[in-house]
Amino acid sequence: MHSEIAQFLRFLDVERNASDLTIKSYREDLMDMADYLTDEKSTKLMPREVTPTDLRGYVAALHEAGYARTSISRKLASLRSFFKFAIRQGFAENNPAQPLRNPRGQRSLPHFLTADEVDKLLDAPKLSEAAGLRDKAILEVMYSAGLRVSEVVGMNDRDIDFAEGVVRIRGKGRKERLGSLGRYAIRALRAYFPARIRKETQPQKDQPTFTNKFGQRLTTRSVGRMLEKYILQCGLDTRTTPHTLRHSFATHLLDRGADIRSVQEMLGHKSLATTQIYTHVSTANIKKAYIKAHPRAKKSADSSS
Repeated sequence: MHSEIAQFLRFLDVERNASDLTIKSYREDLMDMADYLTDEKSTKLMPREVTPTDLRGYVAALHEAGYARTSISRKLASLRSFFKFAIRQGFAENNPAQPLRNPRGQRSLPHFLTADEVDKLLDAPKLSEAAGLRDKAILEVMYSAGLRVSEVVGMNDRDIDFAEGVVRIRGKGRKERLGSLGRYAIRALRAYFPARIRKETQPQKDQPTFTNKFGQRLTTRSVGRMLEKYILQCGLDTRTTPHTLRHSFATHLLDRGADIRSVQEMLGHKSLATTQIYTHVSTANIKKAYIKAHPRAKKSADSSS
């Protein structure tokens, strides 16, 4: 099956233009499944030899190994895509992963910061230092445009349009969208650029927006470590990650009346269902405010419990 998996990964790369991270995830999921079946059957199976019963055993093994329901659902999606490809290529007659249902489970609400907590975080970098100017610009841009950490480190100077207040973003699956830069983000970028360390050999068109002390593009891990420092400095919730700023961006927009379809576009979500998780967060906030402020809310809340 390894040969067919390799062909599928080439298909994702060449035909689907999938990102390196997506291809890596598919490879891990499919090789994990192939290795399990080889161990169980004591032989290597061809795609057409795999049955739904085989895959149910694989899913049961994932549950026993303690995999999260979301991880199992993702693996099943990978298997369905692979066997669908195998049918088109003549490697299989049917899709053994199709009858399998995703594990049921309540989706956990994303952790986010309040507007005051975001302000506290964005004010943490020392603007008297070059690194502080850079960190301030990173945090402002991530919150202003709702960026993933991979998207902010992937930014180049040519992606920024100061006049229009927008940035071109290369998101998942190499899809592009435009993000909005508010006046605070633009101000932070303009303050950072004169202090930035650049490599003279770097072509202007490919100049990374955010660099380290050697003039090289920052990594996602570097941004994560930077944020950890400021989280501890500000005494904020230690669950906060770079993605928390993206969650906060979406939650604050919806709290203030933004249209969910617009938020979907700004986040670059393919499915509206992915964005709708933030409406649950906003509803929870409204309920808390109601119980706290309405003179009869507390009594009704207590009596209903």
